[in-house]
Amino acid sequence: MRSIHGTWLAVFAGVASAQTWVSVGPSRLASGNTGRVPAVACSPTDPNRYYIAGADGGIWKTIDGGSTWRALTDFMPTTAMGAVLIDPLDENTVYAGSGEANFANHSRPGEGVYKTTDGGATWTQLGVTALSGRCISRLAIDTGSPRRLYAALTRAGGFPGPVAAKGHPNANLARGLWVSSDGAVTWSRITGVPDADITDFVIEPGNANTLYAGVGTPGGSASNGVWKSVDRGATWARLSALPAATSIGRVGLGISPSNPARIYAYFARPADSSGGSATTFGAYRSEDRGLTWTLLSALPSMQATYGWYFTTICVNPTNSFEVHYAALELYRSPDAGVSFTSLGVPHSDVHSAVYDAAGRLVVGCDGGVFRVSGGNWSSLNNGLTLTQCYAGVSTHPTDDVIMTAGLQDNGSVLRATNSTVWYDVLGGDGGWTQIDQTNPQRMFGESQGTGALYRSSDGGATFTAVGSGLSGNNCFLPPYLIDPNNPARMLYGAERVWVSTNGGTTFSALSAAVTGGSATAAIRSMAIAPSNSRYVYVATNNGRVLASSDSGATFTLIRTGNPGWPRTTRELFVEPGDPMSIYLAGAGYATQHVLRSRNAGVTWETLDSGLPDIPVNTIAADTRLHPPAIYAGTEAGVYWTRDDGASWEVYGTGMPHVPVVDLRLEPARSRLVAATQGRGIWVTSIRACAADFNDDGGVDGGDIEAFFLAWQAGNSPADINGDGGVDGSDVQSFFTLWEQGC
Repeated sequence: MRSIHGTWLAVFAGVASAQTWVSVGPSRLASGNTGRVPAVACSPTDPNRYYIAGADGGIWKTIDGGSTWRALTDFMPTTAMGAVLIDPLDENTVYAGSGEANFANHSRPGEGVYKTTDGGATWTQLGVTALSGRCISRLAIDTGSPRRLYAALTRAGGFPGPVAAKGHPNANLARGLWVSSDGAVTWSRITGVPDADITDFVIEPGNANTLYAGVGTPGGSASNGVWKSVDRGATWARLSALPAATSIGRVGLGISPSNPARIYAYFARPADSSGGSATTFGAYRSEDRGLTWTLLSALPSMQATYGWYFTTICVNPTNSFEVHYAALELYRSPDAGVSFTSLGVPHSDVHSAVYDAAGRLVVGCDGGVFRVSGGNWSSLNNGLTLTQCYAGVSTHPTDDVIMTAGLQDNGSVLRATNSTVWYDVLGGDGGWTQIDQTNPQRMFGESQGTGALYRSSDGGATFTAVGSGLSGNNCFLPPYLIDPNNPARMLYGAERVWVSTNGGTTFSALSAAVTGGSATAAIRSMAIAPSNSRYVYVATNNGRVLASSDSGATFTLIRTGNPGWPRTTRELFVEPGDPMSIYLAGAGYATQHVLRSRNAGVTWETLDSGLPDIPVNTIAADTRLHPPAIYAGTEAGVYWTRDDGASWEVYGTGMPHVPVVDLRLEPARSRLVAATQGRGIWVTSIRACAADFNDDGGVDGGDIEAFFLAWQAGNSPADINGDGGVDGSDVQSFFTLWEQGC
């Protein structure tokens, strides 16, 4: 029996791997934008060869100056990236630092350093034990000794605390500056630099003994500032004549090969616990390697209140007077900081700026990769699929092409054709979307903040602000729902539930606050039972889960401490035919990842005993099957189970190891839609009907073989009639379904 069970598991795995995920975009937007790029590296000899790091999209390469791109690290353990470095003495050797060191709620931790020695064809993961769970802000190589590599580390992102780490077991290990003397194989921490967030690091050109580290813990610390070593890292001192450590947050540094004595430093003010207050403190220049400094008073305040997000400096390698400062905008000074002008970068929030071998400036920002030459900007985002979706993707009831989604800093977008280029329909950060399943010309989108709700009556061609009356706390992008049984009725989540009875035009308070007295918490997830709208479930960003059986007027607390993301999630799933059967995702390490209740949350069962310890962001269940096929959107793709969680397998092939934040199960289309935070939206096939036992989209002899393997082993998927046992009656039930086909 044991060997038969093993055979069934092999068939089970084979079924999952037979499915292929297909990217439907956005490969870029009609506006020319894609998702966030924290780091860019340009070949020092070839003006057409660049490597870029996607925030959650992995490492990509172009050999034609950005006309086309190729993803290189899709199936490495993580696609969260913070740094990329080309070895100047061997350009086929490239290092990628995983973990995005930009401190946002979506700046995830890394899993060490990736290295290639063949220009990206193959990669090796290194430094996992030493570096994982934190983020790499900078990589630098000692050109006098090419195998000596430095890595600057920070915590993962989020306010308050590193919420993007989701409880990673190494999230709170040492940060600071690390060094490898064997090509990134082994690493040790340089103890002379504080164990704090190192947001920038440079080696003096032509003098590998002199190092500068920008200690920039974004909330402020007693060690923040610029630290210098003149003995290759053996000893360090914090440079004086700069702002007090406690008055600054994130730090940026710049130095030019043409004049190594000239150093630039750039500071933000400390952020408060909510991520505010981090305005521009100022920029400084030293002409004597950091001994004395001059305040560059002409630098504009250019970071709004979130200077923790960007402090990049780029100095022209052949002209040390020309310097660029990156923040919301990109500013250029031609005279070492005496004066500044805006360069009008096409998309805000600039994280990286470097020169290519032709002397053109290439930037990475929240809109992707852009290049400026002669004052003219070019988008290099064609095919660069890096968009970061939020939960709340919607699909059309009769047209399987049309979808809507909200993207990080790239608005709400619409897929109207089979092209992977999607249309921009709303600006800002795009959040939750809805398409009326009874009248799909009626669509909704939102921007960040309470009440920033918009409605279209013409299929997304135009949108009008609605949502009058809404107020209260928000989880940045509040969830809202069209009642599946009454399209004129809508629910909206703040710290309480709001209701509209006129299709979203106006709202009134429906429930009391559900956040347990917190002054800042809000609803982050909401679900209405498809079969009975009286059952409503909500989850809050302070870990509370509540249930209502009176359409959302009153709620009962059914769970506390549920881990997850502070922004919008789809962590709740209600079975289509049973309003009291709900699934709950746990988006953290070392926690319960997949939970189910059959009694509206009174009691719970855990279904993740066979699942790796990986955060689960979203769940969907195909309840046509017994037991249901359960799909889990994790931080590294989609997993599924057919035996109520006793065993789990990766579902399908082709999807990168990317965070999945939303799943839309469409049984009528035999399709599963997955929204990722870093690589756009993907689709794959699921079982067409109950008789399609091997999930290949048809009913034939292969389904008989797959069924009997499961039946002989007594596996629960063979319980076709759902009576809790596997016996002869299931054979009869299976063949009845098999003869009917799909």
